[in-house]
Amino acid sequence: MKRTTLITAILTSLLLTKSTTYAGDIKKMNQTEKDVYSTIENMTNAFHKGDIKGLMGSYEDQAVVVFEPHKPASDADQIRQMFEGAFQINPNFTYAGHDVFVSGDIALHIAPWQMTGKTPDGADIQQSGLSVAVLRKQVDGSWLMVIDNPHGQILMAQ
Repeated sequence: MKRTTLITAILTSLLLTKSTTYAGDIKKMNQTEKDVYSTIENMTNAFHKGDIKGLMGSYEDQAVVVFEPHKPASDADQIRQMFEGAFQINPNFTYAGHDVFVSGDIALHIAPWQMTGKTPDGADIQQSGLSVAVLRKQVDGSWLMVIDNPHGQILMAQ
């Protein structure tokens, strides 16, 4: 994989790095939906701090993260390395909103995003997509991501 392709894949997978929500979205959520959304925000905050432990703590041990369309990663060491590589890039994501749907101990978070950033060599990057994340409620009542796919729009482009 070319370095620019890898960097692009990393950046697009990090759609949660900095969120801008519209006030109505969060205010309309019930408490359970807010708890799910809080997991997304906590992951974002950990990413901003370069806190790999906090970032990885937002995912279940066997989580799948799609850093590149149609190429899910489920190895925790690989996921950790991809995120650590992205810490140096500092992308900026904005969102058109956030939808959270909950059924029992499973939740779905959907967020259209736009990203701007710079590659390590200074080249500007602009991308957009649709994040689709599946979360599961844990025994302690917290929510962790099981599947994180920032490329939910990819099938519509085919």
